[in-house]
Amino acid sequence: MDKAFATRTVHAGRHDFVKLGVHAPPIDFSSTYPTPDLDVAARSFDSLVAGDEPEGTFIYQRLFNPTTDRFERALAELEGAEDAAAFASGMAALSAVLLAAKSRGSHVVAVRPIYGTADHLLSSGLLGLTVTWTTQDEIAAAIRPDTALVVIETPANPTLELVDIASVVRQAGTVPVLVDSTFATPVLQQPLALGATFVLHSATKFLGGHGDVLAGVVAGPHAFIRDVKHVRAATGGLLHPLASFLLHRGLPTLAVRVEKAQDAATELAVRLADDRRVRNVRFPSLPGCDPRGLLDRQMRGPGSVMSFELCSEDPAVMRDFLGALEIITPAVSLGSTDSLIQPPAALTHRVVDEHAREEVGISRGLLRLSVGLEDVRDLWRDLDHALAEVASRLEMREHAEVTAR
Repeated sequence: MDKAFATRTVHAGRHDFVKLGVHAPPIDFSSTYPTPDLDVAARSFDSLVAGDEPEGTFIYQRLFNPTTDRFERALAELEGAEDAAAFASGMAALSAVLLAAKSRGSHVVAVRPIYGTADHLLSSGLLGLTVTWTTQDEIAAAIRPDTALVVIETPANPTLELVDIASVVRQAGTVPVLVDSTFATPVLQQPLALGATFVLHSATKFLGGHGDVLAGVVAGPHAFIRDVKHVRAATGGLLHPLASFLLHRGLPTLAVRVEKAQDAATELAVRLADDRRVRNVRFPSLPGCDPRGLLDRQMRGPGSVMSFELCSEDPAVMRDFLGALEIITPAVSLGSTDSLIQPPAALTHRVVDEHAREEVGISRGLLRLSVGLEDVRDLWRDLDHALAEVASRLEMREHAEVTAR
């Protein structure tokens, strides 16, 4: 039976619950597993190290954990993927994909902006890769014989620019394409259906959704994920079973959380766009923010993350604004049940080259707001109060400067 997405979020990874006689996802904390039959154990060890399924015994938690495997299967189902691999963080997941890709070449093509630490990892050459930064319309021109991977994030972090996945895939040709879809989640976007090879999530964000788990996950064809799992087995980045349990437990409410936060974010974005105390509000459904019409073709909604700039890049203005907030928490991360706000240039993207930041619109006055599940009226009152405080203090400072002259 073809089931709706909301139904699948509730039942993904639970196909054997009746057989097991359980109603909640089981959790296995074992760090090691009995190996009474050495022939079976040897075959299983070889299989797991290669990134394949276990045979008879799980051997050791670094190689395989059934609770983590259950979450991976659930996420793969929601993304329409053959397989998935979960990691201790989103950066661990990205690192494993990049290391696995090195068997095909040492060059990566990427489009800015992406998450700041991902930008740093690619730019630093820490993994022995070189990167060509380009625009989404010039992917084809950047491809080289040794190009192993194309990396994009859409919606982009933190500017919310939308990247045309299908266009990037066409330009990439035979080169695998990785899409960081953290902001959209499988609720709003299905990169694999548009031809991408990998879809990556910082599962810490919307998939976890409650600010209490650190994780990453990448999904795609089994042949590619097998290579990623091979890297994971060797480097030890497997997601802990408790985190896997928390993520699987959170999936049934994913669609509800994403859609509820999206409704509030849409209203806040409109209000901010009409407010003269801020500028350059970026949110996919606002006029001018989706010139390619991707909300109709690629995404099922604008999501719940936006960015906007304060009226001044003076650090004092930023401190005044953040200090005046009472409900919205000044903190990095996003996708939580509570609303979070942070200045990317000072925090998440401070490791990005300053010229590169400015080139893609990450100014010192830019704020990224992740809208949570609070009442939208309370959130607006909080923003309005903080903006009023900033305006009042700016006026006082200007008056003091005039008096001093």
